[in-house]
Amino acid sequence: MKDAPMADKNAVKELNIIGSGTTIEGKLRTQGNIRVDGKMVGELHAAENVAVGLTGEIEGNINGRNVTIGGKIRGNIIAVDKLVFEGKAVVRGDIRAARLVIDEGAVFDGKISMSDARTAGHDIQRY
Repeated sequence: MKDAPMADKNAVKELNIIGSGTTIEGKLRTQGNIRVDGKMVGELHAAENVAVGLTGEIEGNINGRNVTIGGKIRGNIIAVDKLVFEGKAVVRGDIRAARLVIDEGAVFDGKISMSDARTAGHDIQRY
């Protein structure tokens, strides 16, 4: 019987989910992707993608490669590549991103910096 091949380094990273009705307090770090449909109080650092669903709420700072917000955020956001605010997003805090998309209907109250998002977000790679 042959040994199973080693995991491909380019394979899709795992997806972590904080479901609706769940509340987490503290710092959360992941090498992969995360989706938040519940509530989180604290810092969120993801080496890959961050998605906050319509029912998701975060009180704290968010760092990720690509960040998509559909819920409510009170804190600063750093997106190394792309930041998207969907139509029902409510974001109160400063943001830094290389690319930014704000859908009609989204509410944003804060400052925007797009000049150095790639260098500012390099810390999310260190664990």
